[in-house]
Amino acid sequence: MDHARQVFTVDLLERYATKGRGVITAMAAGNDVIVLGTSKGWVIRHDFGVGDSYDIDLCAGRPGEQSIHRVFVDPGGSHCIATVVGAGGAETYYTHAKWSKPRVLGRLKGLVVNAVAWNRQQITEASTKEVVLGTDNGQLYEIAVDEKDKREKYIKFIYELKELPEAFMGLQMETASLGSGTRYYVMAVTPTRLYSFTGIGLLETVFASYLERAVRFMELPGEVPNRQVELHFFIKQRRATHFAWLSGAGIYHGGLNFGSQHSNPNGDNFVENKALLDYSKLSEGSEVVKPTSMAVSEFHFLLLIGNKVKVVNRISEHIIEDLHFDLTSESASRGIIGLCSDATAGLFYAYDQNSVFQVSVNDEGRDMWKVYLDMKEYAASLANCRDPFQRDQVYLVQADAAFSSRDFQRAASFYAKVRSTYINYILSFEEVTLKFISVGEQDALRTFLLHRLDNLTKEDKCQITMISTWATELYLDKINRLLLEEDSAVENHGVEYQSIIQEFCAFLSDSKDVLDEATTMKLLESYGRVEELVYFASLKEQHEIVIHHYIQYKFAPDLIALDAYETVESWMGTKNLNPRKLIPAMMRYSSEPHAKNETHEVIKYLEFCVHRLHNEDPGIHNLLLSLYAKQEDDSALLRFLQCKFGKGRENGPDFFYDPKYALRLCLKEKRMRACVHIYSMMSMHEEAVALALQVDPELAMAEADKVEDDEDLRKKLWLMVAKHVIEQEKGTKRENIRKAIAFLKETDGLLKIEDILPFFPDFALIDDFKEAICSSLEDYNKQIEELKQEMNDATHGADNIRNDINALAQRYAVIDKDEDCGGINVEAGADGSAEESSMTDHRGADAAGNSKKVRDFSSKDESSRMVSVTCSGNELVCRRKILNVGGDYRISRGYTSVGPIAPFYVFPCGHAFHSECLIAHVTRCTTESQAEHILDLQKQLTLLGDGARKDLNGSMFEDSVSSTTNADKLRSQLDDAVAGECPFCGELMIREISLPFILADESREVNSWTIKPTNNLLNLRSISLPS
Repeated sequence: MDHARQVFTVDLLERYATKGRGVITAMAAGNDVIVLGTSKGWVIRHDFGVGDSYDIDLCAGRPGEQSIHRVFVDPGGSHCIATVVGAGGAETYYTHAKWSKPRVLGRLKGLVVNAVAWNRQQITEASTKEVVLGTDNGQLYEIAVDEKDKREKYIKFIYELKELPEAFMGLQMETASLGSGTRYYVMAVTPTRLYSFTGIGLLETVFASYLERAVRFMELPGEVPNRQVELHFFIKQRRATHFAWLSGAGIYHGGLNFGSQHSNPNGDNFVENKALLDYSKLSEGSEVVKPTSMAVSEFHFLLLIGNKVKVVNRISEHIIEDLHFDLTSESASRGIIGLCSDATAGLFYAYDQNSVFQVSVNDEGRDMWKVYLDMKEYAASLANCRDPFQRDQVYLVQADAAFSSRDFQRAASFYAKVRSTYINYILSFEEVTLKFISVGEQDALRTFLLHRLDNLTKEDKCQITMISTWATELYLDKINRLLLEEDSAVENHGVEYQSIIQEFCAFLSDSKDVLDEATTMKLLESYGRVEELVYFASLKEQHEIVIHHYIQYKFAPDLIALDAYETVESWMGTKNLNPRKLIPAMMRYSSEPHAKNETHEVIKYLEFCVHRLHNEDPGIHNLLLSLYAKQEDDSALLRFLQCKFGKGRENGPDFFYDPKYALRLCLKEKRMRACVHIYSMMSMHEEAVALALQVDPELAMAEADKVEDDEDLRKKLWLMVAKHVIEQEKGTKRENIRKAIAFLKETDGLLKIEDILPFFPDFALIDDFKEAICSSLEDYNKQIEELKQEMNDATHGADNIRNDINALAQRYAVIDKDEDCGGINVEAGADGSAEESSMTDHRGADAAGNSKKVRDFSSKDESSRMVSVTCSGNELVCRRKILNVGGDYRISRGYTSVGPIAPFYVFPCGHAFHSECLIAHVTRCTTESQAEHILDLQKQLTLLGDGARKDLNGSMFEDSVSSTTNADKLRSQLDDAVAGECPFCGELMIREISLPFILADESREVNSWTIKPTNNLLNLRSISLPS
């Protein structure tokens, strides 16, 4: 690692620091002062602040060898406590920086002091205030020393471990001044436990309270090399912020929050974010190596392992550096003994038997933002950033993480925080916007743009204008989407809708100076946002637009009342006017009486909106329909109802008015023809016909004829009309019956006389509908005759089928005795044709082998089969005689032999094949699955044993040829598979036309025909031809 980039550096501070007073056994530091304890009982003090150094002999007057066990220095470097152990027992001394002689603490005689906790908040150069000492026998003492008194003020026993007596190995203390007194926080460690004490009042009182309540502790069993259990606080601005305990199980560490205990006098838990660093993370191999000493910095642990110090980041728990020391030959055997820290000076020290090394810190927090960022602790990462470039990287990672988790609004805010220079270097502005567009997050995109605007400076005028314009369009798009989601459009002012309107107006107000006036006006106008257009016009001081708006809408009722014609003409000449906002004015005008011949100006304007402007607002269409319904002439109303306003639009409605409202209105105004049309339009055909019969039977017939896809409903509607015609009151019953008979002709045969007979009166002359009855009977007679003819045809066809079956039973073919396998020389018999292939039994063959008649036992359908393997014709047959007698042929599996003649097939085309030859050919040339099927059928026939097999003498078993045993079924399936068509005349041969003459597996034969060049050209003699 580059030395300049190292966080911790090691320098030799003093090579022979003990001045010949023995070897170093203990060391402490504070405020640029280090105190060394030696193996000969000397305490050596080096004050680097003033460049002073002196030593004190603590074994003077003590018999035998004496050694310094521990030395302790307060954070100010003035007070020192040291424990000497030797043959005469243990003694503890106190000395001050201004004293030349130490003061023995007689009350502690015989006790080995392992730990000291200084009162960092209250200690001064003149007084130690309260100091807590931990001994080897598990006891705690409180002492206080004033420098002017040259002796201790008091030494008090305050606590002893009863449950598990162990030596106190480390002590730390913090205090906080409260209105009710001083709160003490004390942490103490033994080889296996970490104890926490806290309380308000005197220190003695605090520990006395634990006689009645349990002590809070954390137990971590395990052994530490040389019993070097340590407890460290990291001090920042005279206040401990976190701690670390070097235990046998690992480094137990966490944060300290002393303020959280102010409200609870008995609350012992002032530790937070606790964690345990396992020693296995420090080992390079499988063997776990434990540290022998430790020091704690703001972000790191310095762990002494062997003769080097491993620097471990306490947040990520990763080793970042290894520190090595320049040891002398006499010190190399024991190596580095321990570490200590100077919290006041921010320095660390390491020492061996003779030398002292200084470990300096070089900006250890410079890369902590990366550590926290890798752990996804973004707030901590930002808190440790040193410059905008680092913060931009954190924002970008936060944004990407939020985008991946689909928290797009949060991602947008973080993307916007990244500075333009950095985001253009890593991720361009366009790429960020495309990310949101690709996932359809318009709201998040708008958020990103608005935050970007906040981060731009006044010099970026062009970019500000473009982004503001884009944000304006996104606001308008959001408003439109909210309107489309609401059933009642603008009237339904939901909370979100009102909120976005207010936000948009505030944006327009803030951006009025940077938005292009013409472009913004066009956008607002294109989206139909009249109110926002007027608001923006007022911001831009375009008073003409504002006045025009108020004239058009606010004063519209008064204007149309004063001069309807001029007002409507003005409306019709104004673009982008919202007719819906003029409805109150139009309704007020329509409620007033008008002359019959007076042009209804509102109807004129509404017709203009509907037909010319293609307005689709239901309110406009409903208002126009209501005005039509109130007119005496309903022709305009009927034309309006019949007009399809949505025609030409894919999946568009045919009308935009409310049909239920239109029906109620027309019933109220007694516009029955209009009601019939609305019923029909709503597919309520029965109601439409019933109402039409009250108005005009011709209208009812027209409505009944509209139903085309439902024959039953259409017939029902026509019956309604027929019943009405017969039962109507006008005219005599006889005349009505005649009308009904004539009415039948108009139904195009849908209704017959028998359908309307139930409507006739009980006593009616048959003369009136005799012709209709006769005609109906004639129709039935024709239908009966047609059915008879169909039955006769079916009977005749059945007879033909039976005759064909009988003829097939007697079918045979004649084969010449010299006929070859695969040859053609067959005479048809019986019906003059050999239509299908057959398996033969050779009954009636003579001994000489003359031509024989072969009887067909089964007929097969000639069906197409897919052939995927090519075989040439000369590979098909054996070219031996079909009727050959001899042992050259084996009986094919599943077939019956007839004497010594092998089984064979005869096809309608005249080709004949041995069964074995045909099966072999088809198996080679058909598909793999079909070949497996044929072989499987043969195998099954062989296993079953052919029940109809003939013996060599020509006799048959008792089973009939027409038997339906399993063997017969399998044999029939095999015949279908191999003899469905002639292999020479069927599709099998036709498909071979497109295949090559030479197959892929015939390469050897192809090579045999290759003409090879010869090398004997020199031996050839030239022959001259005679001229």
